[in-house]
Amino acid sequence: AEGRRKRLMGEPANDGGLPVIFLMGPTASGKTELAVSLASRLPLEIVSVDSALVYRGMDIGTAKPGPDVLARAPHRLLDLRDPAEAYSVAEFRADALAEIAAIHAAGRIPLLVGGTMLYFRALRDGLAEMPGADPAVRAEILELAATEGWPAVHRRLQEVDPETAARLRPTDSQRLQRALEVFELSGRGLSDWWRDQHDAGPLPYPLLQVGLVPGDRAMLHARIARRFEAMLDCGFEAEVRLLHGRADLHPGLPSVRAVGYRQMWAYLDGETGFDEMRQRALAATRQLAKRQLTWLRGWPGLLELDPEGADLHDRAFKIISDFIEPRP
Repeated sequence: AEGRRKRLMGEPANDGGLPVIFLMGPTASGKTELAVSLASRLPLEIVSVDSALVYRGMDIGTAKPGPDVLARAPHRLLDLRDPAEAYSVAEFRADALAEIAAIHAAGRIPLLVGGTMLYFRALRDGLAEMPGADPAVRAEILELAATEGWPAVHRRLQEVDPETAARLRPTDSQRLQRALEVFELSGRGLSDWWRDQHDAGPLPYPLLQVGLVPGDRAMLHARIARRFEAMLDCGFEAEVRLLHGRADLHPGLPSVRAVGYRQMWAYLDGETGFDEMRQRALAATRQLAKRQLTWLRGWPGLLELDPEGADLHDRAFKIISDFIEPRP
């Protein structure tokens, strides 16, 4: 196992037996297509690493693999939660570790595929035991946001945890809420908790990390636009209308805040027109891809592949097969 890592990444690895493979990339970069191709040629089992694919009934707008794809290449960690429920990073890590153990027990190799970089980092490095949610503290933060706006929450976070505040936008309500909640409950910033996490259980397996990193941002934007138009043609509006009609769902939930869904929700609420909804959804998806690429640019040990490369599938196959069964 150590030899595999040294050859591919110039780093030693834990000798933890069967390996784990990460396949990361921005939205619409072709991760699913590549993963399915690899699973058809190698002894791999796909595990989803996506914070939106965990929700049932959110299929079109998340580009969830369809029944035909899942019949050929089953994906684990899909459809775990109702959209009214939350799903935490810690829950993902526990679920992913359980799936990895089950796949290894069957003598196969986990291929973890997705674009939720925070999930990948938590799985790779471990999680500090930071405080859980507190309804009273959360209510105070939401009241501040309601009366003064989320920029006021961001300013408060800058005062107590400037490092985390520098990473978050003043409109990133979900993460601002959680970061300030952690400080109010513990007296420590989220950045401090993350620094401590290296002592909280890194992934104990040989690890290959592959990233789809486009060389041409315009090509990625074009793929994003084509995919969103295809979603609209496949009934994305009708899908969100079903969710919108539920009395227990609202824009404050993580599921509804997913890119594309929150813009369609605002359209169904009458806040925007259809064309404006489309443009906002595309802009939000491009921003998501930009954040994902920012994560990838600073990701240690990443082996980058261009998703527009003509030989992408063959190159990925060779890299992974050499890692699994290195040649002498």
